[in-house]
Amino acid sequence: MTDSVTFDTASPRFGLPLLFQGQAQKEIFVNEAHCRTDALLHCTIESVAAAPPLSPEDGKNWLVDTGATGDWENQDGRLACRQAGQWLFLLPRDGLRIFDLSAGQELFFVGSWKKAQIVQEPNGGTVVDSQARAAVTQMVSALQALGILPEA
Repeated sequence: MTDSVTFDTASPRFGLPLLFQGQAQKEIFVNEAHCRTDALLHCTIESVAAAPPLSPEDGKNWLVDTGATGDWENQDGRLACRQAGQWLFLLPRDGLRIFDLSAGQELFFVGSWKKAQIVQEPNGGTVVDSQARAAVTQMVSALQALGILPEA
């Protein structure tokens, strides 16, 4: 269940192993496909980190930060998924969205991982009237509630 496992027949996007007629030990292929699907479906990560946690729990995911060390070395930018006591590393594809539980914010992948930055609310001057200021504040609050913008 590590990223080094490759299959002759696999789905094009996430490398889910495919079965072929008369195949022996189908359970290996099916279990690998289920583990990868389990890690990616409604994906959440515990945090972004460069080193693996000391006592990881199965079913938990992390986003591997640059300069990764230990078991995560050379896996920068991949999802590190703990499955059956081992690390499963998944290469992100354009359009993949994940939710960072530690930051309470969504990240998305388009060539690299991206996330929204903090937006400064209008708080001074004479140009912005109170109704416009209130509307901008409500929009920022709504985007924060959805995890699109981080909390200030």
